[in-house]
Amino acid sequence: MQISITKTTHPKQKPDETKLGFGKIFTDHMFMMNYSGAKGWHDARIVPYGDITLSPSSMVFHYGQEMFEGLKAYKGKDGKARLFRPDMNAKRANKSNERLCIPQIPEDMFVEAVKAVVEVDKDWIPSAPGTSLYIRPFVIATDAFLGVAPSDTYLFMILLSPSGAYYESGLEPVGIWIEDEYVRAVRGGMGFAKTGGNYAASLAAQVKAHDDGYSQVLWLDGVERKYIEEVGAMNIFFKINGTVVTPMLNGSILPGITRDSVIHMCKDWGYTVEERKIDVHELEQAFADGTLEEVFGTGTAAVISPVGKLRFGDEVMEIGGGKIGPLSQKLYDTLTGIQWGDLKDPYGWSVVID
Repeated sequence: MQISITKTTHPKQKPDETKLGFGKIFTDHMFMMNYSGAKGWHDARIVPYGDITLSPSSMVFHYGQEMFEGLKAYKGKDGKARLFRPDMNAKRANKSNERLCIPQIPEDMFVEAVKAVVEVDKDWIPSAPGTSLYIRPFVIATDAFLGVAPSDTYLFMILLSPSGAYYESGLEPVGIWIEDEYVRAVRGGMGFAKTGGNYAASLAAQVKAHDDGYSQVLWLDGVERKYIEEVGAMNIFFKINGTVVTPMLNGSILPGITRDSVIHMCKDWGYTVEERKIDVHELEQAFADGTLEEVFGTGTAAVISPVGKLRFGDEVMEIGGGKIGPLSQKLYDTLTGIQWGDLKDPYGWSVVID
């Protein structure tokens, strides 16, 4: 793939790495590539970060035909920039694309584009503890047409954002609200795809949870309304009587890359790992009898997010005395150690950018 590069003539001042927040600051450049039915993917380019112009009738605004991904670049003590399993993001992007009738992006092209734009702005990768360069690839439908049909033209872009911890509290255990009114997704829908509509559907419950002092919403299935699915921004895991349990992928749960990594590591460490249906009442019983030992979320943004309390109905379940559990801590330390290049990577997950 030929990628043209136009460097900015007005580079921005680098931000204070201790005040980054998440997703608020953007680097000097971005990647863009167009698609048309006649040409396929073409005109790959890295250009100065800036606004784009779209017709108000662009189909993305009216029918939500868009896909996005999320991954990170890390700068280790050796000064090298690393990605974590970018091939998995490319595979998942195409699963989302398929569901949304968006043209497939060749996996090697996706990864090459990510590497190229990170290489241009590698000086933006922060090195303070807990920081990283968040990478947001996305595709939007651009046909100026109000009919309901797949677009013929698309725009693929990649933005870069130096970021701190996803949660301001860092590794402090968060409170999770188990939602019993709204539904996020059902099997046969788009729950497994990474698309904006899924997140828009979660906002009402998210606001309700925040108003009551909870950080995130944990969704139940949309049919029987009793089986655990996922948190708004994470997959979820439970350690019950020594066994690591997580909801099975059933078509309405995002196949998280951190989720897959945690399953691999837990099995390697000798834990029994079960991917299955989890009834919310099973959690209540495990809490009541003292076998609910740890709860934690997994995701690119937060990596590992320990859960200190779960609320379901009128019951509030405090997990592990409200403190991070030993497995959660070990997973966080190991994953971030691999991502930063501080620990040996036995899985070949870390990709150094030359």
